Amino acid sequence: MVKLWFKVITDNKIQKQFIYESDEKFTYSHFADYIAAGANAMDESTPIIIRNHIMNFAKYNNVKFLPSDFVEQVRFDRMTVENLDL
Repeated sequence: MVKLWFKVITDNKIQKQFIYESDEKFTYSHFADYIAAGANAMDESTPIIIRNHIMNFAKYNNVKFLPSDFVEQVRFDRMTVENLDL
């Protein structure tokens, strides 16, 4: 099962949040798809995902995307994604 908590944060306050859930088994090969689905659900841009993001998620069960991780201009300080299915 996949259960991810997306948070858009500005000035250390949650501006938007969304919990993405899917019954499929979590696989890192679909990590970009999970991130895109959550970002689209919050009507935000999809970040560029690099190996470092996947490694941080695997090691710490969360990942932080900064404005520099997006191609388009964003109006928040960071977007975090946390794994709720531990």
